[in-house]
Amino acid sequence: PPTPPHGPPSESPSDMTLLQAIILGIVEGVTEYLPISSTGHLILVAALLGLDSPERKSAVDAFNIVVQGGAILAVLGLYRARVAQMIRGLLGRDAAGARLAVNLVVAFLPAAGVGVLIDDIIEAHLFYPGPVITALVVGGLYMIGLDQWRQGRFSMPRPRSAELEIEDLTPRQALVIGLMQCVAMWPGTSRSMMTITGGMVAGLRPAAAAEFSFLLGLPTLGAACLYKLAKDLARAGEVGPNGEVHRSMFELLGAAPVVLGLVTATVSAALAVTWLVGFLNRHGLSPFGWYRIVLGVVLLGLIAGGTLVWG
Repeated sequence: PPTPPHGPPSESPSDMTLLQAIILGIVEGVTEYLPISSTGHLILVAALLGLDSPERKSAVDAFNIVVQGGAILAVLGLYRARVAQMIRGLLGRDAAGARLAVNLVVAFLPAAGVGVLIDDIIEAHLFYPGPVITALVVGGLYMIGLDQWRQGRFSMPRPRSAELEIEDLTPRQALVIGLMQCVAMWPGTSRSMMTITGGMVAGLRPAAAAEFSFLLGLPTLGAACLYKLAKDLARAGEVGPNGEVHRSMFELLGAAPVVLGLVTATVSAALAVTWLVGFLNRHGLSPFGWYRIVLGVVLLGLIAGGTLVWG
């Protein structure tokens, strides 16, 4: 009989390489706090990397949520003074910190309640090209329109002196931002887009709206990250309707890529957050709106031409 070939065994088709993890971590970190949809970009890049096969789609979707932990770590580091202020406020030592903490809780609760109820529906019906591309384009038009409104194209512009700082936000205004954040559960919409624009609608100046969005990401992304991780691990070994056995994200993709993705996302998110605040003050939201529209059209063309097979 012929001698079997020597050499290392071939990589399992379910494994995620370290390079793929680095790429997804960079994409997550750069896009999480920009109003261009991190989920939409992660779904796209995962498809381009060939990670969207049916046997590991649920694991990659879980990875795309869990890697958001890197974005959380970035904000904790960059806004540690604000976090410390809120801790002092909860201990009764800083009134402004207590108000900010209350506003974040108020803004967080709507998404926390709705997210648990519709998570399975979102996974089953919205993590696909049509819904994501629609959200990208509609969101782009929305941001361009909002910029026009702020500049007084549809009404008298709001004086810059009348724009609020983050300390001036009321619980009612925080609730409006929280309700708008619920819309971002539709993949491709962008949590950052809805919370930043929600802050602007509430009267915050762009930099203050961005800061509140970053801080709101701490409980929102943290809860989503822990919920998705617990759900994925709890389903390990579960037998599906066709006899398939569910394997956890760590079993399918490997632990090392998950950890590396988190580290990469932390570094890239820190750089993106630092850049975004200054960019919003100088240029507003319209450049992000045009980017979203162009991206949506390009994706539609790639799918229609058969270059990109997604889902």
